[in-house]
Amino acid sequence: MMNKLLLLGFIGLLIASCSTRTGHVTGVLNRPIYQPEVPLGMVYIKSGAFNMGENDQDVPFLHQTRAKTASVQAFYMDQTEVTNNEYRQFVEHVKDSIAREKIYTKWEDEASSDFINYQERYFDEEGGEGFVDFDPSLKDKYRPTAESNPNGNLTPFFTLNWDKKFDYNQEEFVPLLADMYYPSAERFYRKREIDTRKLLYRYWWMDLKEAAKRGGRPNLIPDGVDGKGVKVIDDHRKLPHNNKLFSGEPSGQDLDLGHANKKGQNNAIRGHVNRQRFIIEEVINVYPDTLCWVRDFTYAFHDPMTNMYFHHPAYDNYPVVGVTWQQARAYSNWRSWLLNSWLVETGDLFINDFRLPTETEWERAARGDLDNAQFPWGGPYTRNAYGCFLVNFKPMRGRYAEDGGFHTVKVFSYQPNGFGLYCMAGNVSEWCETAFDESVYEFSNDINSDYRYDALDWDAITYKRKVIRGGSWKDIGYYCMTSTRTYEYQDTAKSYIGFRNVVTHMGRGGDDIANEGSEELINEIELK
Repeated sequence: MMNKLLLLGFIGLLIASCSTRTGHVTGVLNRPIYQPEVPLGMVYIKSGAFNMGENDQDVPFLHQTRAKTASVQAFYMDQTEVTNNEYRQFVEHVKDSIAREKIYTKWEDEASSDFINYQERYFDEEGGEGFVDFDPSLKDKYRPTAESNPNGNLTPFFTLNWDKKFDYNQEEFVPLLADMYYPSAERFYRKREIDTRKLLYRYWWMDLKEAAKRGGRPNLIPDGVDGKGVKVIDDHRKLPHNNKLFSGEPSGQDLDLGHANKKGQNNAIRGHVNRQRFIIEEVINVYPDTLCWVRDFTYAFHDPMTNMYFHHPAYDNYPVVGVTWQQARAYSNWRSWLLNSWLVETGDLFINDFRLPTETEWERAARGDLDNAQFPWGGPYTRNAYGCFLVNFKPMRGRYAEDGGFHTVKVFSYQPNGFGLYCMAGNVSEWCETAFDESVYEFSNDINSDYRYDALDWDAITYKRKVIRGGSWKDIGYYCMTSTRTYEYQDTAKSYIGFRNVVTHMGRGGDDIANEGSEELINEIELK
């Protein structure tokens, strides 16, 4: 008996030693430890404050030059403007996605055993490296004949291999992809080219500004003899004209998630009835407007730039132009999906989304942590001590080539500023997320200052203005100054406007992110 008790005690002790419970609050354990890492091609810009706005050389009566102190959270910014080659990857992804969907849909629609044999020529049944991943053991079980599977659904035994490239000219694929090309009547010298009008990218974003709005709690009154029940006596915060999106409920109504106790006290927790209206679906053509080179300049010859700038590898490392504000946002969404989906697949933690910089973030980055810097390099002049130009702009009354570039130049041209950012002045102006308003410095907050307005089609054109910063290859020096504000309409594409992305840093945001959170990191390791 004693031996049995000792054995049971030993087993109990062993089980207790394996338990992860301590009786103390330790947080959720066994999660990946997040260590700040600068995304590829970006530089880290620590949090800080600066005087935002012009210091001198104000244009009289411009009414947008009042300076203010602004504090900005730490973030990462692209070291260079987004290049033609980088944006071309986005275009190619959209093109390949459309092609694969067409092939997949065709395979799904087929419902014959002969088509199984047709497919097997494109499967790699050994290593799964073919165009589709195929499980041959399920072939007979799920053979999609008209009798066994009238819908022709092949999903049970094959999925597309998105990492495997395929040939658009492959004989079997040509008829499936025929409508992706220009029709014969529109072809130039009968050249078979992708119809860029069909390169549409579908994505979704969350309207957090709208979601954050509250309409106030519903008015509740006791319902029933005992007074314990309640009922809503009015609706609130409806959309204009009482639009209803679902189940007859007012689309803006808040949902009472609180619970009343015996005394009738309610904890006042509220949520929205349906968050569907905050999830915004976008469909946009992603191909840049290559004709902007001709459109922007009357009585000028820019045909070669239209024909070659986005397509030819000679311009791979030049900034992409001809991209609207909406297209720049779509690229940012795709870039976020590209990185975060890979991080999750590898068991890592995802990071904040890529996006366009706010106007405040852009100016903070352009100044290079220098107080009252008129240009990104800090000085008040566009030449250095040796008389060499420091920026690609319009010098000397239009002698464009004097600064080393006729149109745009490579994105890493000239010297970087104090943060290591290239071409924050000149080359191309850059889209910002911020909507343009002349008096924004008067009413914007002093922490992460920003102003956003999602313009609708029927809004006045002034509501569609978005901030552009930095000046371009065709602008005079004034527009290259770090504090100069100007705008362009969000649905226009210009040969002198590009963009770069930012990502908000997660953490303290101090000088040295390599040691950031080191104490917390040690504690987490000890807890494990």
